[in-house]
Amino acid sequence: MSAVVLRWIGIALVLVVCWMARPGFSAEASGERRFLMLANELRYDETAGSVSAIGDVEVSTDGRILLAERITYFQRSDTVIAEGNVSLLETDGTVLFADRMELRDQLRNGTIEQFKGRLADNARVTAAIARRDDGNRTRMLKALYSPCDVCPNDPQRPPIWAVRASRVTHDQAAKQVEYNDARIEIYGVPILYTPYLSHPDPSVDRRSGFLAPSFGRSSKLGTKVETPYYFAIAPHIDTTVTPLYTSQEGPVLSSEYRQRTRTGAFDLTGSYTRPDRRDDLNRRTNKKDDRSHVRGQGRFDIDNTWRWGFQAARASDDTYLKKYSFGSDDILRSRLFVEGARGRSFASANAYAFQGLRSTDDPGQTPYALPLLDYNYISDAGRYGDTFRFDANFLSLSRNAGSDVTRTVLRGAWQVPYYGAMGDVTTLKAELRGDGYYVTDAAQSPAPHAPTDDGFVGRALPQVTVDWRLPFVRREQASYQSLTPIANFVVSPYGGNPGRIPNEDSRNFEFDDTNLFTSSRFPGFDRVEGGPRANLGLKYGIYSFDGHSVTALLGQTFRGHADDTFARKSGLEGYRSDYVSRLDFSPMPNLQLYERFRFDKDTLGLRRHELGVDAGPRDYRVNLTYVQLSRELIDDALAPREELSLAARAKVAQFWSVRAATRHDLTSTGGAIKSAAGVFYEDECLDLGVDFVRDYTRDRDVEPSTSFSVRVRLKTLG
Repeated sequence: MSAVVLRWIGIALVLVVCWMARPGFSAEASGERRFLMLANELRYDETAGSVSAIGDVEVSTDGRILLAERITYFQRSDTVIAEGNVSLLETDGTVLFADRMELRDQLRNGTIEQFKGRLADNARVTAAIARRDDGNRTRMLKALYSPCDVCPNDPQRPPIWAVRASRVTHDQAAKQVEYNDARIEIYGVPILYTPYLSHPDPSVDRRSGFLAPSFGRSSKLGTKVETPYYFAIAPHIDTTVTPLYTSQEGPVLSSEYRQRTRTGAFDLTGSYTRPDRRDDLNRRTNKKDDRSHVRGQGRFDIDNTWRWGFQAARASDDTYLKKYSFGSDDILRSRLFVEGARGRSFASANAYAFQGLRSTDDPGQTPYALPLLDYNYISDAGRYGDTFRFDANFLSLSRNAGSDVTRTVLRGAWQVPYYGAMGDVTTLKAELRGDGYYVTDAAQSPAPHAPTDDGFVGRALPQVTVDWRLPFVRREQASYQSLTPIANFVVSPYGGNPGRIPNEDSRNFEFDDTNLFTSSRFPGFDRVEGGPRANLGLKYGIYSFDGHSVTALLGQTFRGHADDTFARKSGLEGYRSDYVSRLDFSPMPNLQLYERFRFDKDTLGLRRHELGVDAGPRDYRVNLTYVQLSRELIDDALAPREELSLAARAKVAQFWSVRAATRHDLTSTGGAIKSAAGVFYEDECLDLGVDFVRDYTRDRDVEPSTSFSVRVRLKTLG
């Protein structure tokens, strides 16, 4: 509503042109801006000391247009009166209406009768009378404000919501709007009364105050009420404090702090509560627990090359985040880093700390990485397109209990492409890698209480890779097809993984189309793939000129002998690997599908199946993901997995939409994991959401739960 008051001042500024119209006034001589006035008749009454514009009066200046049936300026009393269908079109699109306006005291004060306004954001305001005093304070009597559009089929129908007050005061100097004896109405029916209400006027981008509350209920927390309060501490600093009341677990206080600096920005979030302590069977005890969490991140520029930053995450205990719906992480990672990039070179220094939240995690075995150093360099292309690459990595890994590892990895590679006469592309790559490890307290065997060993161990690994590809392309009327055989040959020594080298970063991987043609399938440095091998594949694609496509890939790996580095059932443990394939299908703008397979090399049985579907236009969208991994509990601790995730959203009416999502474990011992649904309404003045969540997770004091929440936000109000 306060925006109207701001615009009302604009009316006074435009009406001054009537005073400019008196005889003897010169806009150029006074330095004032020029204006344009149109009227059927212009009168000057020397006896009364007034000048009047009569009949279809139109005044235009500084982009504003004022319309009225009559505008009169009384010089002796310094009063301007505009009468008859008065309207003002502002430069921002705001339109103001009144039956009569009377301004005095050098246009500082005055009265507007039967005031109506349509603001630039289409909000509407009406008042029986508006009075302006002291040059910066305006009072509106019997006022109503609503940002909701008028119903086109029934203009007299009350808006969805409105604020009606017996008196509204706008203090322009304080940029504050105050309501006395105010009611919030829904379709004209009062639902909330308050003797006093205030909020910043629309010219204020940010100011301290309450934000929209949310309400809900959860079977694990009981009734929930959140009432966030926003503090605008400085132009570059703010914080939000959110008290959360729960009927079953007591109060929780959470907050978020944000700050921008000259070189970057950071934010911190956290929470604290002191509920009754519960045992592993979720039974209350007679003691209290202090439970909390903190998260943070920041990034700051040092110069054009270097920057530093941090990521922080810590919880007081394993289940706190899940219990109070602050997250579902299994591992919390904290990081401090410095990194820089120049040309094709990149260097970074990192320190990592981890907190495992699973019941099987042993804090003493959880490592600290301090430091982790990386350097990568790629040269510019040489005369024959050849490039040189150098990589260096240093890691110091320590634990409170268990083995400590210090590792250095140096790798250099030279690569050159060759383009054959048939259009084939052959890439030759030669590389040499050297690793050095110093290990303390390393167990000599996996047996319990096995003796430990300290010492240095190293390895050197030369490797040559030849990658050959020959695309065949056929052009048709509306599309083209391509068929590309791919052969990737790698030669390196057998072995390369001494038993004394620990495995910290190469424990789990999946053999699939993404690593079919890589020289080593392991994601980290601690394990390498050795021996001569050939990775063969065939890629086929159909591409239409309007952007649709279908692509398929099928491949297999052959090696000189079996490699026990790969676990059983991994698909790479024998002389021949399993078959891997991928299908991408996009036949129309609103349908994208991909499927990834892994077939047993002997029986062609399906060992892995992954399906993803994204279908429908923007307002009716369905996302489906299915993963099936057929394997036994093996050395790398990966179990059989079959899971289905489905999410959908639909716009069921102009302002109404629904969303739903579910996730299921389809194995024999599985079941539903989590399901959620919501109904949402949003128009120009109201944002309403109702969420329902059913979580089937059980983890110590976190039991399966059902919750729902309601969020209501009246737009533009504060």
